[in-house]
Amino acid sequence: MQLKSYWHDTAPAFTGAAGGAVEGDFDVAVIGGGFTGLSAARSLALAGAKVAVVEARHVGYGGSGRNGGHLNNGLAHSYVAAKQHLGESRAKALYRALDDSVDTVEKIAREEAIDCSFRRAGKLKLASKPQHFAAIASNFEAVHREVDPDTALLSAADLRGEIGSNAFHGAMLSKKSAMMHMGRFVTGLAEAATRHGAVVFENAPVTDRAKVAGRWQLTTPRGRLSATNLFLATNAYTEGPFAHFRRRIVPVGSFVVATRPLTREEVAATMPGNRTCVTSLNIGNYFRLSPDDRLIFGGRARFSATSDASSDETSGRILQERLAQIFPQLEGIAIDYCWGGLVGMTKDRFPRAGEADGLHYAMGYSGHGAQLSTHLGAIMGEIIAGKPASNPLGGLAWDAVPGYSGKPWFLPIVGLYYRMLDRIR
Repeated sequence: MQLKSYWHDTAPAFTGAAGGAVEGDFDVAVIGGGFTGLSAARSLALAGAKVAVVEARHVGYGGSGRNGGHLNNGLAHSYVAAKQHLGESRAKALYRALDDSVDTVEKIAREEAIDCSFRRAGKLKLASKPQHFAAIASNFEAVHREVDPDTALLSAADLRGEIGSNAFHGAMLSKKSAMMHMGRFVTGLAEAATRHGAVVFENAPVTDRAKVAGRWQLTTPRGRLSATNLFLATNAYTEGPFAHFRRRIVPVGSFVVATRPLTREEVAATMPGNRTCVTSLNIGNYFRLSPDDRLIFGGRARFSATSDASSDETSGRILQERLAQIFPQLEGIAIDYCWGGLVGMTKDRFPRAGEADGLHYAMGYSGHGAQLSTHLGAIMGEIIAGKPASNPLGGLAWDAVPGYSGKPWFLPIVGLYYRMLDRIR
């Protein structure tokens, strides 16, 4: 078992980063080289801006290269709950933005000829308990009627042709959802941004920022650059001189394993529908097949803000046990890859994008961001460039988490609470 991301290991490396010192004067400096930042850089470069991307590690190092590979439309919350929290108008706008997000990824992959195995697969939200199916059905009725007729409600009997497991009691199918190879897409997005004129600096964490004569000065261990505008796209990996955002973003570990490639018979017995799947538990799981027919299976596993070799290996063993519970036919199957990453959670689990603390930003995807990050990056790039664009999150208040300064001491308590909820309801 390799303790590395399958997406990183099976994608070509990005070779277009600028060498030498970090220096130069730019219209916009984008901080973060994942889907959000690279999509914004591409959008800005296409608009004629002189743009630099400053990445602390390598392109796609963070959540963009450490996720489960889903491009799901629909909200992480129930649509009914989103209407209660956000109001009907904004809930509908955000739901439709997630539809648009999948379209945006598909459009970029097509326009830039990115070989990333993009495929409209559809998503199953699987009911782990009978009472969960009642809640899913209620949410489906509102979604299907008000915002997304391209959905269906599946009974437990309907699932027999979709998934080789008796663990579920029905599901909601969202037909617009998709999947792709995340590593190949992020490399292709970086190549596209540089092809259109953006400059990408890797291994350049921002250690200081200051306003000098009306321009931002960003300091890194490799040098300093200046920019008229800043765009922060670091999500759960926000470090350095950005305390305003660290008080609002809670990094939570999410962990994934990838099996050896399944045989044709194992695929037919395990994932005949070949869709993305998400379970309904609070501490649930998500899974799909990879382009080479591995089962990619993930989940929270442990409530921790740490993702390192020891943490990932421990979480991988927990995921192996859960995989065998859902798919007994795969008990004991070889695990080729095990990795972890950090999810950027907000207090209410809704994303945020806009302008604050002297800069523009998009983050807080709360585990539902592979598609939305690309879309919001493109939107915010157009806004910064002065082009007409509609931000579905514009004006949404974002308060700091009380008693929190960036170190999530409360995660074990939160994990205990959700485990208790999963036992009793």
